[in-house]
Amino acid sequence: MRLAHIALLIEDYDEAIEWLTRCLDFKVLEDTPMEGKRWILMQPQGGGCSFVLSKAKNTRQRIGVGNQFAGRVGFFLHTDDFAAAESRLRQNDVRIVREPEDHPYGRVLVFKDMWGNMWDLVQPSAE
Repeated sequence: MRLAHIALLIEDYDEAIEWLTRCLDFKVLEDTPMEGKRWILMQPQGGGCSFVLSKAKNTRQRIGVGNQFAGRVGFFLHTDDFAAAESRLRQNDVRIVREPEDHPYGRVLVFKDMWGNMWDLVQPSAE
């Protein structure tokens, strides 16, 4: 078995596609209309697990937008070029909540996506 997709609760499909492509350099793998909704798969350019963009449809789901992990970091985005990825975040005014730090496992910063979910940007150490 392998983890194929993770649902990302969002408010608007096109807004999410625009933000994820502009700020995180994600690519759209699929965008298929389905009975009043869309099946949208997005993935980092380097591959790995993909997101299914899930538009919140009711109050309970809307409460979860931006809080999928109860205020904890829920997404871990690895990069081979930390400086370029950090620069892309800053150029797009992405909110950095913890400045870059070096740890035994690699270089990391914490940012929030446009909905408020927390992410780690990590360049793993070579060891």
